[in-house]
Amino acid sequence: MLKQENRIALNKDFDRAFKAGQSFYSKIIGIKVVNNETTKNRVGILINTKVSKKAVVRNKIRRQIREIIKQKLDILEKGKDLVIIVFPLILDKNFQEIKIAVESGLKQLKVLKIVKK
Repeated sequence: MLKQENRIALNKDFDRAFKAGQSFYSKIIGIKVVNNETTKNRVGILINTKVSKKAVVRNKIRRQIREIIKQKLDILEKGKDLVIIVFPLILDKNFQEIKIAVESGLKQLKVLKIVKK
């Protein structure tokens, strides 16, 4: 579970991401990124009932995406709001395929810090 400080809860924050955010879309997910006024990253996940009528299925997908983001939280650029939109084709994918889609979206949006070894 993400901490409260790392979650987007207000509609105005979602709206701001949709109006002013950079976009990445694949067949299974979409990601919107916008700067926020804090030093923390916040994440919101949108899953429509068109993905699945069953809340159990939608919540499982939500938990999987949260876990992926939680693993990447320390290497994300600070002060970003991420809104992740889930599309129905995600039902055919396993956890690893979802992880690859999210990571490629974050890389394409240049939200990941460059880690020097």
